[in-house]
Amino acid sequence: MSFDLPRTRESVQGDAIEPGRAYGFFTDTTLCIGCKACEVACKEWNQLPAEQEAMSGMSYDNTRELSATTWRHVAFVEQMDGAAGNADPRWLMMSDVCKHCDPAPCLEACPTGAIFRTEFDSVVVQQDVCNGCGYCVPACPFGVVDVDEVDGKAHKCTLCYDRLKGGREPACAQVCPTDSIQFGPLDELIDRAHERTRALHDRGETDAYLYGVPDSPGATGGIEKLNAFFLLCDRPEIYNLPAAPTLPSRRIAPAFGASLAAFAGLAIAAAALLGGGRR
Repeated sequence: MSFDLPRTRESVQGDAIEPGRAYGFFTDTTLCIGCKACEVACKEWNQLPAEQEAMSGMSYDNTRELSATTWRHVAFVEQMDGAAGNADPRWLMMSDVCKHCDPAPCLEACPTGAIFRTEFDSVVVQQDVCNGCGYCVPACPFGVVDVDEVDGKAHKCTLCYDRLKGGREPACAQVCPTDSIQFGPLDELIDRAHERTRALHDRGETDAYLYGVPDSPGATGGIEKLNAFFLLCDRPEIYNLPAAPTLPSRRIAPAFGASLAAFAGLAIAAAALLGGGRR
């Protein structure tokens, strides 16, 4: 691809992008204005088709959800503010994306090795290896991965892997006009996010918290951290995020144990019935 996107500011990471270091996104939802520039940039750079459905009368959101052809999705959540004693609406906006989990549930479930962790600690699907089995779709607790009906392959955000290899930040972060989406080394982003959260608390916005950093909501059930994490101002479910995402292995083990216990119970009952019949 020969073109590049217009730069709205200097690169947020400051230093050269280095293989062997973990990179990611810090999305500050308090700064999101719902412009959807990130969606457009993502589709433009990755040559993803536009959505065919017309905008509904229920929302300003025309893409509605992440999919095989929408790798960035800006959610519009309208709330009625009852705390002020009136019915004034409050808008919550969040640019959602693949979380590039560590460890990654989709990678754990992939039987072919099509999903791998890159030298930048991002998670990418190799379409030439993917067999379209779809195991990664239910494995993802965030509803990110989707199988395209056209090519039968799994698709999701790559953290602009091709751009990172060329030393450029992802397209969505580059065009974000408010710095709601910030890209950089993960350790630096986490420090910056904690500082931002403390500043909001000092201003009286005590509902602000981080989702997806270690020891926080979103980093549970075997998922230690999200390489794309968020600053939120309401419960995760309001933003269509699970409060406690888990790895497939964590979900399967209890179910398997319950199945064994049930089987053992049936075996004992059958033995008791057979024994009673003999007597």
